[in-house]
Amino acid sequence: MFIDKAKITVKSGKGGNGCVSFRREPFVPDGGPDGGDGGNGGSVIFEADENFHTLMDFKFQAKYSAENGEDGMKRKKFGKKGKDLILKVPPGTVLIDTDSGYVIKDLKAHGETCVVAKGGRGGKGNVHFKNSVRQAPNFAEAGGKAIQRTVTLELKMIADVGLLGFPNVGKSTLLSAVTGAKPKIANYHFTTLTPNLGVVQYYDETFVMADIPGIIEGASEGQGLGLEFLRHIERTKMLIHVVDVSSAEGRNLIEDFEKINDELVKYSPRLASRPQLVAANKIDNILDQDAYDEFMAYLKEREYEVFPISAAGRIGLKELLGRTNELVTELRELPEEDDYIYIDLEAADEDPEYRKITVERDDDGTFVLSGGQLEKIFDSTNFNDSESLRYLFRYIEEQGAMQQMVDMGIKDEDTVRIKEFEFEYFE
Repeated sequence: MFIDKAKITVKSGKGGNGCVSFRREPFVPDGGPDGGDGGNGGSVIFEADENFHTLMDFKFQAKYSAENGEDGMKRKKFGKKGKDLILKVPPGTVLIDTDSGYVIKDLKAHGETCVVAKGGRGGKGNVHFKNSVRQAPNFAEAGGKAIQRTVTLELKMIADVGLLGFPNVGKSTLLSAVTGAKPKIANYHFTTLTPNLGVVQYYDETFVMADIPGIIEGASEGQGLGLEFLRHIERTKMLIHVVDVSSAEGRNLIEDFEKINDELVKYSPRLASRPQLVAANKIDNILDQDAYDEFMAYLKEREYEVFPISAAGRIGLKELLGRTNELVTELRELPEEDDYIYIDLEAADEDPEYRKITVERDDDGTFVLSGGQLEKIFDSTNFNDSESLRYLFRYIEEQGAMQQMVDMGIKDEDTVRIKEFEFEYFE
């Protein structure tokens, strides 16, 4: 089964919590804190692997999670780092942040990687909170939170040449004639239901050719199959427009040629501007010579390079491949085009309001405090330890939240809530 698009949810591992511990050994009085740090959470990493050719695995599993980091331990032992989750995808896979629609990374080459969800940082153990005043800190830092992200995967095959044309014009036959590919070939429309790739060997040179399902008029409005797979020739450096000039189906050759190019422009003007050779196929079975001559004159007038061929009869293929190889060699020297809008994941994951404390008031008069850093410190607080509580309250005061509540009219015995914890205010 060929799957070239999938949407999944990935989640990195949470950082392990720091440990609260004190040395307890014979003959070592006042041993002091020795709580170790928590381990970092595992990250979710995508890697391009040439042994994969489809996104089928991601169609049947939509959620992926990396391992959490272990909590720190006594005797200053670090918690174990969470194992990274590496997801293998075919080269040519584009990673898109679903929420913003921006591209995260275009994985083109084998072995190329991208971290899409970084693991949470491990929390510091209580050994880090000892100072000249606080000799026995009875609290530690909570581990960093996991990052969850929805990612859309789009596979765009990497090929040098794309075959273009109506159904049943001989694109699959041409691909099989010049490469080792074995696409399905039959005398009816839409024989090709999925894109096919093949490697052309032209003397000492090679290039990759892609055949996609035939395009029909109205493809840009969703008709037929071709539009769905046109992304697979977006990376191509040039196109070969295959036309059935035998007139076996009684179609107008010029109209068909223009219809395909019109649909291409509607899909992507940049793709339509690529160099285009015309392969006039099935010349060994021409039924309407006048229509053929008119079509050839039309192409000559518009300065298209035309190659009369018979893919089935192996006629004219050497000339077509020779010119194709020349163009591919020239075009490979040009810089690759890239008009993606990329997202900066680090900036996206960093909340500019992270250290800010937001103060709101519920309908029942309760003052509600919220904020990223505040909630992390709250999770680290030991409510049975006065030093730990003072650390929390001092942070609230330093961030100006206490003054905000005073300005909002807080009075003695009013309720203040942080997450699920409520306490009464006294001046």
